[in-house]
Amino acid sequence: MTVRHIHLAAVAAGLVVASAGVSAPANAQVNIPRHPNQAESKLANIRQLTTTGTQAEAYWSPDGSWITFQSTRDGHACDQQFVMRPDGSGMKRVSNGEGKTTCGWIFPGNGKLFFSSTHGVAAACPARPDPSKGYTWGLDRFDFYTANLDGTNPRRITNYGTYTAEGILSPDGKRIVFTSLKDGDLDIYTMNVDGTDVKRLTNTVGYDGGPWWSPDGKQIVYRSHHPSNAEELKEYQDLLRQNLVRPNKVELFVMNADGSNQRQLTRLGGANFGPSWTPDGKQIVFASNHKNPVGRAAQNFDLFLISLDGTGLTQITHDEQFDGFPMFSPDGKKLIWAASRFATGERDVNIFVADWRP
Repeated sequence: MTVRHIHLAAVAAGLVVASAGVSAPANAQVNIPRHPNQAESKLANIRQLTTTGTQAEAYWSPDGSWITFQSTRDGHACDQQFVMRPDGSGMKRVSNGEGKTTCGWIFPGNGKLFFSSTHGVAAACPARPDPSKGYTWGLDRFDFYTANLDGTNPRRITNYGTYTAEGILSPDGKRIVFTSLKDGDLDIYTMNVDGTDVKRLTNTVGYDGGPWWSPDGKQIVYRSHHPSNAEELKEYQDLLRQNLVRPNKVELFVMNADGSNQRQLTRLGGANFGPSWTPDGKQIVFASNHKNPVGRAAQNFDLFLISLDGTGLTQITHDEQFDGFPMFSPDGKKLIWAASRFATGERDVNIFVADWRP
């Protein structure tokens, strides 16, 4: 899911920043922190890489030399796919400027990337969900595309015409794990990088999404909500028929890479999403609002670490608003994430990177 979805309920301006201080690109206007946040002791030398629009899902290339992310910068009405260097330089749009994009990933060698886009359905941005239905995510008609890092040689690799997104590349660069509505429910699949040999991994009714390979490629962490009673099931299926899902209850699960041994990792309550792995494969980093999951307080997502046996829950960020989509650099020395700290616009979310203190 994109930050645009999360952001409508999770992001506002007027924030606190970490004790290490923040720097931004030289041509950016930098806000001064009101006071240091001593609680963010695992983050040092925080840098702000973007300064305008809504950004999210900033993910490292396998060698750590590039970052791909989605953004509404440069006047785009909905997310487009961009790449930049880890210091914020070399920024350029990769997608064609039509439709909406999400969930990009750079292949080994930095020659190309894949991402999901709706531009094959329509050049215009998809309609936003009806607010009268409460807080919901729209399941837009994404399919996967590849392109060179300069945007040339675009190629469509799926053609389902329904929500197909949330893709992550396997560590060996051979397969993509993703979420799709193609069989009538929100389930997790894997496929070859050219779109062939599609295998379904989840079958329980409910939302299974946000999958991410472990560093050794043997396991996948994901977020899930399976309706627990007839009332929840009816609401879920009614919304699904309208291409909507309500994500206010999502816990983390882990399974083997072939879909076996599915087990629940968190039982925190609220919305727990955006999981990825520490480079040693021993812990999961993710975003959660479980401390304040209802009302206006539900806007406050923070980053957490948890061990694979469900122990050792550790809070990383302590900002008053939104922190999400965390990912460690390949060498484990840096953490990148999206946050609304220092936001200058009402809906701004920017990309931050910090040195990691184990």
